[in-house]
Amino acid sequence: MNALTVNFNSIIKLTDEQFFQLCQDNRNLRFERNANGELIIMPPTGGETGNRNGRLTQQLFNWTDVDGTGIAFDSSTGFKLPNGADRSPDVAWIPLERWDGLTTEQKRRFLPLCPDFVVELLSPSDSLTATQEKMREYLANGTRLGWLIVRDSRRVEIYRQGRDVEVLESPVSLSGEDVLPRFVLNLEPIW
Repeated sequence: MNALTVNFNSIIKLTDEQFFQLCQDNRNLRFERNANGELIIMPPTGGETGNRNGRLTQQLFNWTDVDGTGIAFDSSTGFKLPNGADRSPDVAWIPLERWDGLTTEQKRRFLPLCPDFVVELLSPSDSLTATQEKMREYLANGTRLGWLIVRDSRRVEIYRQGRDVEVLESPVSLSGEDVLPRFVLNLEPIW
């Protein structure tokens, strides 16, 4: 099953509040919304992808707990990007000062910002081209570092501000660079 994009803007254009409520009313479904307002219905992942995504999240959360400079998020977190899109990266992180700058109400809803760091783990139901476009969208909206992990080919695409995409073949680990200093993702449990 692949993601399904539905364009019903000629009939109705969902407000941010209506989109948020749609997601709350249908918690068993995963929705995203692109900058054009089109609704993207994401299929659930299979067991392998779910396990690998959990291992990714686990490593980032463990580092975040020790480091204390930011807040990590899992794939169920919605972000309202500056371009109007609503996205849910598989893993995301923001510095603590950005989190502290949000109101209590903003923290309870889709976060009105773009994460500084994102990871997308390509699942069998994902389109590589669409996911690469999503990574470029994150960069255009302020993400400083992004990793697109393609398990089937053991390839990682690294997205950075102002630089060409770097492609690594079968890396053992990834560095959080200056965005997540001292964070090293062990890829063995991900492959």
